[in-house]
Amino acid sequence: MAAALSGPNLLAQAAAPARKLRIAGIGVGGMGSGNLGNLAAENIVALCDVDHAFAAPTFAKFPAAKRWRDFREMLAKQDDIEAVLIATPDHTHAAIAMAALRAGKHVYCQKPLTHDIYEARQLAAAAAAAKGCVAVMGNQYHSSTGAHKVVEWVRAGVIGEVKRVVAWCSLNYRPFGNAPWATLTDTPPADTPPVPQTLDWDLWLGPAKTRPYHPTYHPARWRAWWDFGCGMMGDRGVHTLDAACWALDLTAPASIERLAIDGANEYIHPDKAHVRYQFPARGNFPALQLDWYSGERPAEVADLAGGRKLGDDEGGSVIIGSRGVISHGTYATEQLNLFPDTLMEQARKLPSTLPELRGSHEAIWAAACKGQGPVSSDFAYAAALTEMTHLGNLAIRLGGKIEWDAAAGRATNRPEAAALIRMPRREGWELA
Repeated sequence: MAAALSGPNLLAQAAAPARKLRIAGIGVGGMGSGNLGNLAAENIVALCDVDHAFAAPTFAKFPAAKRWRDFREMLAKQDDIEAVLIATPDHTHAAIAMAALRAGKHVYCQKPLTHDIYEARQLAAAAAAAKGCVAVMGNQYHSSTGAHKVVEWVRAGVIGEVKRVVAWCSLNYRPFGNAPWATLTDTPPADTPPVPQTLDWDLWLGPAKTRPYHPTYHPARWRAWWDFGCGMMGDRGVHTLDAACWALDLTAPASIERLAIDGANEYIHPDKAHVRYQFPARGNFPALQLDWYSGERPAEVADLAGGRKLGDDEGGSVIIGSRGVISHGTYATEQLNLFPDTLMEQARKLPSTLPELRGSHEAIWAAACKGQGPVSSDFAYAAALTEMTHLGNLAIRLGGKIEWDAAAGRATNRPEAAALIRMPRREGWELA
């Protein structure tokens, strides 16, 4: 026996191809196409989209995959699926992710994880209860070297005690000359063009309230509407705030306050907004103020920079310590700076304290599903980060100051916030 095991059988075992994860993509016409491209080494067995014309280019890339329109039917009838990748509009994330977890599937869900705070907490609990299921959010820069450096530098005390963070996104949903957004209106359109034959509009609406189809919502403009998207806070804030939230344990503010706004109404996200979070002391971290700006680069960033350009053309984050400053662009991998420059020598000597991650965020998830590596941005962390951005939107929508009881999940001074913390859902789309 010993001789046999040390000979050709071992060589054959070593040469055996790695097992491929059997994945279904749900919402594959937009961001989902890129996500699946990073998973092409796995086995893409199913593709599901409510609009088969929009998804056609992705269908063509994976011709062997079975095609579906309704994710519920797919999960019920196709039993070879091990894992699902979800890249639908924000308002349908929770319903699909919950169904997948209850079916015992691994889940990769695009950011932001959910459309409201209640959904985030429900998904975190469901993922914790789904033993053996690997569930992560698609904030891909969480798996970057840049994000790891920010966390390690802050936690090692390189910039000293941190009491202030300033973050921003310079974009809004109506830049001039950008055709997809140029026709965006401030209220739901009055005209009702016919629904394209390739689109199941009722399925696209999912848990959102019924309204007539219009091309201003699908395929890309949905992000600007409160009923479907989470604005720049959810769209870019989940990326831009990630490293600071991770490094400083910024998950439960004591209060959130809207200080400025321009362009929002009951239907649509603002063109500009300024929100201020106040965090209490957390473990070894002191109390902290975080300012978030949407739609503009705040003037105070220039003062913090000492003449340097901080962030990138889309946005950035500045973490201000008693000994120095860390800054990065919209994504933690871009425009990463540490100053004064003398601190860089100390930072370079720091040992790595976070697990080494290899490959794309999607590939790291696939490996974890197969028990071959660490998990990055699991639902426990992702739900807390997503909740923080929802709290910013809560302040944007209600105005004024909101006192937040994180343990109870309620705004203690604003009872009207309850309807936004847990938004109404259409019958048949309940989570619990």
